[in-house]
Amino acid sequence: MRPRLQDLLRASGGRRVGVWLTNSPSPLYYDAGRIERAVQELADAGFNTLYPNVWSRGTTFHRSRWAPMEPALQRAGAELDPICRLTRAAQRRGLQVIPWFEYGLMEPADAEVVSRHPEWVLQRRDGSSLYAMHGADLRTSPLKDLRVWLNPAHPGVRSRFIGLVSEIVQRCGVDGIQLDDHFAWPVDLGYDPYTLALYRAETGREPPDSATDRDWMRWRRQQLTGLLRELRSSLGKLDRDRRTLVSLSPGPFRFAYNHWLQDWELWALGELIDDLVVQNYAYSVAGFAKDLDQPALVKARQWGMPVEIGILAGFGGRTPPMSQLEEKARLAAQRGHGIIYFYWEGLWGQHAGPEGGAQRQAAFRRLHGQIFR
Repeated sequence: MRPRLQDLLRASGGRRVGVWLTNSPSPLYYDAGRIERAVQELADAGFNTLYPNVWSRGTTFHRSRWAPMEPALQRAGAELDPICRLTRAAQRRGLQVIPWFEYGLMEPADAEVVSRHPEWVLQRRDGSSLYAMHGADLRTSPLKDLRVWLNPAHPGVRSRFIGLVSEIVQRCGVDGIQLDDHFAWPVDLGYDPYTLALYRAETGREPPDSATDRDWMRWRRQQLTGLLRELRSSLGKLDRDRRTLVSLSPGPFRFAYNHWLQDWELWALGELIDDLVVQNYAYSVAGFAKDLDQPALVKARQWGMPVEIGILAGFGGRTPPMSQLEEKARLAAQRGHGIIYFYWEGLWGQHAGPEGGAQRQAAFRRLHGQIFR
């Protein structure tokens, strides 16, 4: 029988100590032995929750009826089944696994679903839909490096997204799922034919020219909330004996609402989410401490759900020294929060920084033993 959440968290003072795991850039998903070693190392270092990426760049890390499999995994062999394999390895050691749907409603512009269902794609006022993310350039980048957003109000999009989430919950017996800042409706979008027709039908009005009109923002936010509510209901029907945990990892509240129409305060108070991980990737300790005091996050401490802080452990050329990570972890813990690190390779892997992997691994073990007891 699987341990209960409160039993799993008791050893860390009732708070989550977690890490995001992903394939990019990391060889983790493509080697069964590497998965086992990683989970053992994380358990030894005081982690209790793992957030493996399962939906990224329009592909999944398993055979799916809703989307193509990630090409590198297909080449390595689908029988590796990294999410289910990692889940089994973690749960044997008393860790929870909450797969992370990184891309949310975002798709590569050249994805098959985009060409097959152009009516699902959100548009700006001028009819454009492309986004340049993560260093891409609208003028020069190929379509595969540009992004579009699927419409959370469209029934076809809703059915597909809920299907993507439900199949991994059913297949792998995970403890929950996580949505992040890409489970969103970018504020400048909503002028596509489907959304315009729906808005007119529901309100009898034309959408305002300004994408930041507050009533127009509220109506679109309600559509995104409707998808989350439908997802919550669908997950409840999959397993009536337990509540599948829904985690959300947004940015700071004002930014999340004003740019992505994510009203995570409302979602938390309305019990549409069970676990909140607020990303705080400020590089300096002073900036990190300031972001911990944002009003919505201060209120979140009183909501009766786990509230964690997402901390950048290391990525590419941005790997903070261990001393800085320790300061940030202590600041979060002092305010009653758990911590989730981004990402696995930034702990003691290929982005371990100047101290080296062995020293950082020992330091994380000491840190977690000191502040989460």
